[in-house]
Order: sequence, then C-alpha cells, then structure tokens
Amino acid sequence: MYYGYGYGYGFDWTYFLIIIGVLLSMGASAKMNATFARYARVRSTSGLTGAECAQRILQSQGLYDVQVLHVPGTLTDHYDPRNRTVSLSDAVYASESVAAIGVAAHECGHAVQHATGYKLLNLRSAMVPVVNLGSQLSWPLILLGVLFGGSSLVSFGILLFSFCVAFQVVTLPVEYDASRRALNILEDYGIVGDSEIGGQKAVLGAAALTYVAAAAGSLLQLLRLFMIFGGRRRD
Repeated sequence: MYYGYGYGYGFDWTYFLIIIGVLLSMGASAKMNATFARYARVRSTSGLTGAECAQRILQSQGLYDVQVLHVPGTLTDHYDPRNRTVSLSDAVYASESVAAIGVAAHECGHAVQHATGYKLLNLRSAMVPVVNLGSQLSWPLILLGVLFGGSSLVSFGILLFSFCVAFQVVTLPVEYDASRRALNILEDYGIVGDSEIGGQKAVLGAAALTYVAAAAGSLLQLLRLFMIFGGRRRD
C-alpha cells in the first residue's frame, strides 16, 4: 500500500514542475495569439478567404468528399476524420488574411494525412477513446487512492494519465507534418506569393509551439506523479 503521500508540512518543491508547465503554456499561447493577430491584419495577395483556400487545396489533392464548414469561436479550427470535415473558425472562414490562409491550409494538411493513410494520425485517432476516458477518470482515481490509501487506484489513475500524455506526444509529429504538407501545397500550387510564405510559417510555427508546451506540461505533471508516488510501497 502507498503511504506518506505528500511531504508533511514542508514546501513541496515538485510544485515547481507545475509552475514551469503553466508558464510554458502561457508563453506559447501568448505568442500564438500575438502572431495570429499580427498576420490577421495582413491581406493575402490571392484574395481568397480561408474557406476558399481550403476548397482549392482539397480539390487540388482530389479530396472532393471533404466538406469545409464554419464553426463559432476563436481558433477552434480542426479536421474531423470521422465525418471528413474541415471546420474553420470565425477569424478564418471568411477572412482573406495571411493568418487565415495558413490555418486553413494546415487543417487541410490533416485531411491529406487522412487520405494518404498517415500512420501517426491513425494512431492518434485510435487513442481517442482511451484518452477521453483517461482525461475524465485519471485525477479522480488518484485523489480517491490518496484519500483511502488505495495503491491500485493511484496506479490505475497514473496509467490513464500516461495515455493522455502519450496522446499529446504523438500529436506533435502529426501537427508538424500537417504544417509541412500545407506549406508545400501553398507554394507548389501558387496559392500564396513568396512574400507571404514567411507569414504562414510564422503562424503555423507559433501554433506548433502550443502543442509542444502542452506536451511538456503534461510530461512534467507525469514526472511529478512518479516522484510523489513512485517507490512508496510497503512490501
């Protein structure tokens, strides 16, 4: 059984791991918002809206069965492989900005990944049910294990949380690959000019940093759990 949870009445220095994770997330989010806002004020020379850009990219790749939809919210853009839809947010769908073109192209990059059977995207999709379960139950199980001295509950909670961390780690190459595909298509098909590609790279690079920060924060949290509960068993 686990015993001696926490560190008595002294300061628990492992909270620094949480603080580091929060600061990384805040920094990445601030950079993303600032970069998007900067290039949202720059009109693309193509004159295409985000939705029109997405349609052109999908057609150029022969993906005529993928729909482009409008969803409310800010930066809520995503690709759903279950119903093959590219959903674009308020600031992207009808905007002709460099930022909107970059985000729309990125989501189409995911559609291309899906169509070509990109293995890491398939792996991430397969992990979703377990990750949804883990995100809901991991911390309640850990808390119950601490309160009632249940080592099995704590261990299972940490295992479920580990799946959530693994999901975020797998997400990193998926996102970077989608951006790479998007930038290549934008250049190869002449959708954007040479003067704009730097703006798209900046927007997509800032977006990628948010995923890196999220993964780093989760890894630090998992490390903290192992430091607190690891090796604390009675024979």
